[in-house]
Amino acid sequence: MKTNNEQGRTVALIVGIYFVAKSVLNLILGGGVMDIIISAVEAVALYTGLMYLNYVVAAIAVIVVLKNLIPNIQNLGSNWIYLLEGVIDVVCALILCFAENVKAHFTNKWSEFFGGEK
Repeated sequence: MKTNNEQGRTVALIVGIYFVAKSVLNLILGGGVMDIIISAVEAVALYTGLMYLNYVVAAIAVIVVLKNLIPNIQNLGSNWIYLLEGVIDVVCALILCFAENVKAHFTNKWSEFFGGEK
């Protein structure tokens, strides 16, 4: 896939790699394999640079943070690592939505991806 901003692609890939690494850590701590599959799909989505996928991945990250926020705060003593993970997820979501270089990477048209017009 082409990119209109190499630095933006690099940052997006770092975010994607973080999501995969986080899922592997969560698997070790008692999570499921499905988390790794989802994070791998997110990382591939971030690599493609297809329009609006940065917002989709950011929204998924924030929804997961909000879903787990109250239980993580209630059990702060044993869940502090998950709370820290949530903070990092929100930072990643903000980067995906507002960093100019990253936004410039997400300009590939869907029609080009499916073999249509160039």
